Amino acid sequence: MKFLRDALDKVKPHFEKGGKWEKFYYLYEAHETFLFAPNHTTRSTGAQIKDAIDMKRLMMTVIIALLPCLLFGIYNVGYQHFIALGQPEASFGDMILVGAIQVLPVVVVSYAVGLGVEFIFSVVRQHPVNEGFLVTGMLIPLVLPPDIPLWQVALATVFAVIIAKEAFGGTGMNVLNVALTARAFLYFAYPSQISGDVWTYIGESSQAVDGFTGATPLAIGAQIVENGEGFVQSLNQYGQGWADGIFSFSNMFFGFMPGCIGETSTLMCLVGAVILAITGVGSWKVMVSVFGGAYAMGWLLNLLAVNEYMAMPAHYHLVIGGLAFGAVYMATDPVTAAHTESGKWIYGLLIGMLTVVIRVFNPAYPEGIMLAILLMNVFAPLIDHYVVIANKKRRLQRATV
Repeated sequence: MKFLRDALDKVKPHFEKGGKWEKFYYLYEAHETFLFAPNHTTRSTGAQIKDAIDMKRLMMTVIIALLPCLLFGIYNVGYQHFIALGQPEASFGDMILVGAIQVLPVVVVSYAVGLGVEFIFSVVRQHPVNEGFLVTGMLIPLVLPPDIPLWQVALATVFAVIIAKEAFGGTGMNVLNVALTARAFLYFAYPSQISGDVWTYIGESSQAVDGFTGATPLAIGAQIVENGEGFVQSLNQYGQGWADGIFSFSNMFFGFMPGCIGETSTLMCLVGAVILAITGVGSWKVMVSVFGGAYAMGWLLNLLAVNEYMAMPAHYHLVIGGLAFGAVYMATDPVTAAHTESGKWIYGLLIGMLTVVIRVFNPAYPEGIMLAILLMNVFAPLIDHYVVIANKKRRLQRATV
């Protein structure tokens, strides 16, 4: 590490004021502070709080919490590939290899394009490179299907970084979650690649087994409104003869089902939730309230059920689609979420309830968590405003007693 430190110190004068690469100083600073802790403080006098955690380390904590979803996603892509080919006995190594070949390019494109945009804005605006994309660059691939065209990943990333982030002033200023903005862009611009029967990669020379459609549980839920079959019955019938039980409740909890790269496993999302909650990076109140709101709305719809989708057992809502992933990694975004303690409960409950409402009453948008979070991102400041106003009124009443 000393060699690397010496190399950085040697070229640093060229990037400082008056150097021949002065306009690229913030690109140098981004790489230096990523590798080494900054050697400066906010001020030369006065009290200082010393802490090992800065923005980059905070973002790295989130990335560590995302690794279980990424690693399982790579395995599941390979697993679904061989299930579709009628070869469930394929080796673990083969599944990992197929999954890595399909998933890693999506991650690389997301980071390369997103950081490229960040660097361009840093040079043009002459401001430090924002650390937020360290997490966003990982979130974007995990909320996309594994067979998404790479050019669409690049286009969505550019759109999200510019429109949802830089247009508002960069990291910490955005109103909408950047990764979900990328997904929403693709959802409405290229719906055939991101909704409906989305599954995984099959090579051009491969042939799927008879009857395979690649449907996700949410796609099946949207179909039962029309055919009138029971939700659980429809799930159990899917894959009969070649993948019996693929949509059992346990399979959906563990994540062995078709879907977006990082969203299928509720278990892996809960592992990430524990990491975020213990480190204090993510709010456990938001996570719990999202799950609670979804379950409560699902239970209420069970009581009022007039079709089979409304009658779907409430606990199924917690393991299908991306609800768990959204609750843990998206809803807890410290920039776009509510900040007051009471507001976090209200914010999370509304996300969970809206997710189920969108799923059940508007099957055209089966993945309700995306739209629910984006909508509540907009209302989060309003929630905090009224929580603060209510708190002021209570304190004034106590002060006048």
